[in-house]
Amino acid sequence: MDFTFTEEQQAVVEAAQALFADVAPDGVPSPALTPGAVAEDFDRALWSRLADADLLGLLVDSEHGGVGLDPIALCLVLRESAKVLARVPLLESSAATAAVQTHGDSELRQRVLPAAARGDLVLTVAANGRSGHDPADLAVTAQRDGDQWVLDGLQTGVPWAQSSDLLVVPAHTPEGHTVLAFVPRGHDGLTVAEQISTTGERLGELHLAAVRVTASDVIEADGAWDRLRDLLATGTCALALGLGEGVLRMTSEYTSKREQFGHPVATFQAVAVQAADRYIDLRSMEVTLWQAAWRVSTGADGALPTAGDVAVAKIWASEGVRRVVQTAQHLHGGFGADTDYPLHRYHAWAKQLELSLGPAAAHEETLGDLLAAHALG
Repeated sequence: MDFTFTEEQQAVVEAAQALFADVAPDGVPSPALTPGAVAEDFDRALWSRLADADLLGLLVDSEHGGVGLDPIALCLVLRESAKVLARVPLLESSAATAAVQTHGDSELRQRVLPAAARGDLVLTVAANGRSGHDPADLAVTAQRDGDQWVLDGLQTGVPWAQSSDLLVVPAHTPEGHTVLAFVPRGHDGLTVAEQISTTGERLGELHLAAVRVTASDVIEADGAWDRLRDLLATGTCALALGLGEGVLRMTSEYTSKREQFGHPVATFQAVAVQAADRYIDLRSMEVTLWQAAWRVSTGADGALPTAGDVAVAKIWASEGVRRVVQTAQHLHGGFGADTDYPLHRYHAWAKQLELSLGPAAAHEETLGDLLAAHALG
């Protein structure tokens, strides 16, 4: 395994850094200052700029207007986006297009991929199940009826559901197989109830009552949902890493300028030790992220299935991002809670990422099950 990024991946990072340099975190709508949802829609202007920079088609082959890179490149861009709290469905839409690219038939690829790469078609994924704690693929049933599929069930906490054009819904068949259904927003039988996340962004609770989609709108390939779920989880870890790095940099700048007893507080041992601990968290988050992203990107064999590396990355990301923002709040003192300062926004976003990733204990249990099932030679 080699963590050296390719020239193409490094070029993507440079493009992302240049694009996100103009995004001001203190201009991101604050859940502490806005009753209800902070906004009706995501940042469409930024979305258009991402499309112009060819960053929406990272996982789309060139024949469909994309760049043809891998999930590692996507994670690099997501990392940069989280440093500035970019309000765009980059992870969800990119992951959904990757599923189409890999598993969709030619008709679905032609219909979805060019428009998604241009930014004209926005996709999201229902990945939280009924409660956020149960398997998403068991929350909706899929019954074949001639050349159509009939979907029934509920999915909660779907990001950007009200703003996306296509909702990717995992569902299980009577035979226990998982399919991916691409359901247009506003489709007959589909209703979207508003939920509000910790960040103040709108989420959607999807209610599917006899929703009918054609066979061409469904991916039936084995493993498609598993790979999509792993990509979403790995991308969320990349967001957690980028946010944590942004917060630690902000804390370093603040403690270097803030003085007590005539000295910058960053020179105090208690402050330096806490910052060093959080730096170790971030480096651990980074190495486990790239291990997982490499497995997701290459499909390389390992001592454990890819899900094992994803579980390790989620353990570090969910706990690490929480510890980073908590330490940042502590080292900023009361200033960290000031709504005129952007740190409280990062804290809200970190909590939402932690909730999205799920508790570390659950991932440790998953990892334990995998270790028990696969003998390590």
